[in-house]
This record gives sequence, structure tokens and C-alpha cells, in this order.
Amino acid sequence: MPRPVPEPAAGRVRLLRGDARRLAGIEDGSVHLIVTSPPYPMIPQWDAPFARLGARDFEAMHRLLDPAWQAAHRVLVPGGLLAVNVGDALRTTDGEFRLWPNHARVIVGAERAGFRSLPYVLWKKPTNRPNAFLGSGFEPPNAYVTLDCEFVLLFRKGPLRRLPRHDPARAASRYSRAERDRWFSQIWDDIRGARQDAGGRRSAAFPDEVPGRLVRMFSLLGETVLDPFAGTGTTLAAAQRWGRNAIGVERDPTVFAELAERGRALGWEVVTPSRRASAGGAAARGARAPPRPRS
Repeated sequence: MPRPVPEPAAGRVRLLRGDARRLAGIEDGSVHLIVTSPPYPMIPQWDAPFARLGARDFEAMHRLLDPAWQAAHRVLVPGGLLAVNVGDALRTTDGEFRLWPNHARVIVGAERAGFRSLPYVLWKKPTNRPNAFLGSGFEPPNAYVTLDCEFVLLFRKGPLRRLPRHDPARAASRYSRAERDRWFSQIWDDIRGARQDAGGRRSAAFPDEVPGRLVRMFSLLGETVLDPFAGTGTTLAAAQRWGRNAIGVERDPTVFAELAERGRALGWEVVTPSRRASAGGAAARGARAPPRPRS
């Protein structure tokens, strides 16, 4: 019988009010893994936030996201990994129905920022409508393939990370054979999606299992995981549960306030702009990543 993998002691979490495009206060080379799901361009739910920043079309929206990948590259350790959950969009524009390939444009932006692309995951969400399709009837040629997969894009900053031989943290971070075989398959078809909105409000972009897997696949106990689009804190909670330290950055004041309230109840450290302004340099130092045990 394989040995069970015990759950580790919870990690520390720091929540910052800030901008994913700058990641102010987070030191260069201080983060080991980034797991995030940004706003999806050309999805109606995100039109208003993009419009407030002056972006109303596909390329303009991605130009707003590009600096986030540049900032991510800056804060990662050499060999650190970036995991981006994103879905493509279907939309009629100027009278024409078409697909807007968000995953492809994120790859372009991340590689321009200096990342190296790795094999990605296709997250095929289980559905109660296995025969759903876009179109009508049974005659070609004007139906469309169902869009039922999202992407978990994976990137690395430079070459592989080098770790000491017989690293005890690496051994303690092991997963089981069954987990390895399931997680490192390219298609994940066993995770149901979470609602993207609730009552017209922004909510979690992915269920707990997605960041939970990624945290265990690509980081070690005691290392630092960052989510620059923290949202409802799904990545932060997963990292904390699995013994990693976590940093969350959230720009939206309402979303930040709600997450901060929940985070304080869980023992998270919350750093707000007013606190930084009142405490000056000391608060800026408080926004740095937790100490990193290895690079």
C-alpha cells in the first residue's frame, strides 16, 4: 500500500491592495510559483472593468494584461513557474460570430515578458449537456464545436530550478503515484467549474481543486505562492492549506475589502494603502514576500 501524504502545517498569507501590473512592494526573485486567473477579455462579465481602464476590444484588453506577465517575471525566482487559468471567448462583434483566443494571446504576452512556454493543461469541465452544440439541426456546414475547455497555461522563468540533492523539503512535498498520474495528464476532466459571478458580482474564477493541484505540483513546503489577481482568495487558501506561504494582490476595492474581512478571520495579514501611507517605509517593508527558504 502506498504511504498516505499527510497535510502539512498551514502557511502564512499576506493580502495586499495593489495592482497586478506592478506588484509594488514584492521583491525581485522572491516568489516560487504564481497561480492566477485574470479577467477574461471579451467575456461580458469583464467588459466594465476593462472599459474603466480604457480597453474595449480584444487587443486593448490584452495590452492591459501584458504588464502583469512582466511583473510576474520580475518577482519569480530563476526557474519559477507561472500558471494561468484562462478561457477563450465566443462573441458576436460587428455582426460576426467568432472565437476570441485568449489563451493564444496570453502565451504571446508571457513569452514577450521572457517566459518559456511549457505543455499546458486542458481543463474540460464536466457538463450535464454532453450533446450540446452551437447551431441548429443536423445539416452542415453552419454549426459550431462546443467550447467546453479552459486552459491552464504553464510557463517557466529560464532553465529548470536547481535544488540540493536529497532536499528534505522536496521529499516532504511529495504526492502519491495516483495523484501524479492524474495531475500530469494533459486533460483534466474531473473538476467541475465554479460560478464566475454571483448576483451580478465577481466571484471565484476556479474551484479549490485547480490551484490546490498546481500548488502541490510546482512548489515545495515553505515556499511562496503569489496570486496577482486574488479575487476571492481561492489560490491563497489552497497555498495556506498545503503549507506554502502566499501573497495575494487585489486591485478592486470592493473585492479587496470582502476578501480582507474573510482573511483576517483566518489569520491572514492584510496590508492596505492607507496603512502603507501612514506607516511609511515600515509598511512598505511589510508588503514584501515572506522569507524564502530556497531558490
